[in-house]
Amino acid sequence: MPDVLDPLAELVKRRHDPVVVQTVRSTAAATIAYVVALRLSKEPAPLTAPLTALLVVQVTLYATLTASVRRVEAVIVGVLIAIAFSVLVGLTWWSLCMIILAAQTAGYLTRVGDWVQEVAISAMLVLGVAQVTTYAWDRVLETLIGAGVGMAFNFFLAPPVWVETAGKSIEDLARRMRQLMLHIGEELGSHVAVDHAAARLYEARRLDHDVAQVDAALRQAEDSVRLNPRVKEGLLYRVVLRTGLDTLEICTVILRVMTRTLTDLAKARTDEPLFPEDVADALKDLFTHLSAAVENFAILVTTQVSANAEEAESRLSSELVKAHVGRDRAADRLLRRVQEHPRQWQLHGALLAEIDRILDELDMEQRSKRLMEELDRSTREKHERFPYLHKIQRRLRRGRKEGSTPF
Repeated sequence: MPDVLDPLAELVKRRHDPVVVQTVRSTAAATIAYVVALRLSKEPAPLTAPLTALLVVQVTLYATLTASVRRVEAVIVGVLIAIAFSVLVGLTWWSLCMIILAAQTAGYLTRVGDWVQEVAISAMLVLGVAQVTTYAWDRVLETLIGAGVGMAFNFFLAPPVWVETAGKSIEDLARRMRQLMLHIGEELGSHVAVDHAAARLYEARRLDHDVAQVDAALRQAEDSVRLNPRVKEGLLYRVVLRTGLDTLEICTVILRVMTRTLTDLAKARTDEPLFPEDVADALKDLFTHLSAAVENFAILVTTQVSANAEEAESRLSSELVKAHVGRDRAADRLLRRVQEHPRQWQLHGALLAEIDRILDELDMEQRSKRLMEELDRSTREKHERFPYLHKIQRRLRRGRKEGSTPF
């Protein structure tokens, strides 16, 4: 009995997982669409309706609306092409070839996106039946039912907002960066084999793959706040998380270059520590504060509660100050050592330059400036894309101001 309940318990634990949510929602929507189609369609088994619902119900409301409109458009275009061909030539091998070519061309011209093949499929299915016109409009009706049920399903049972999931992904990325920095700092005062240094370089390169996964989670979160009635400041969420991930992505690139610098240094110092003890201690302290700053930066950009955000901002500011002090102390000690033993001075300078770049990316003023620029750019693009909507909103605001009278 426990063996039977274990998978169920695991499924309950993963109830907030996008895969689980998508599976349950699409299954329910397809079933409802089939029941509705049985009552409205003349077909004995109207499977097009549940198929459409299954395809259009996405993890986010925005994706569902987009998929619904494009699938309905694709089916209607395919049906119209099939009706035209049935009147002119009927079904032969060469007419089938022509209808596939015409349907796919029409799909690209009407910009149905990923649903280009659906245009050709609809045209072929309609052309292959005896009563073309009847079946064609039944297929359109079933498609509308499936799309309508899918959209209604997401309107009345709004899908989850995946902002928290994306935030956890960003924090996990920052923690992995922090661990790598701490490991690097601990090894600076000891002899590091070239293959071990290369392993750190490979670990830093793997962060690129992690960034790609976080980017996918963030795109899903961005879609989940679009047109979602439960989210009032969707643009702010998108901009804060997106700019935060962009900063961490730049830091991962710099960290990869930094590990390459240390690998080159390990190749040159095969019989001695990477740095003398006093320099290694200063750099270790610097990497400790730098890694803490990266983690606190991620917490700051993913925190929605104002009190926690203020606390995270305070910790980040404190760690950045300590990191700048540690950077200056490490630079002074490196300079003295280079003057005494002028070997690989260019690698020392490269290491300091890479640390400076990370500190610049995490700078609070730079962060605020980037946020304002991104908000202005997003607002400007929205106004350019929907000029009439912007005019209506501006007139409504003007009407509210004129209608309000001071007491």
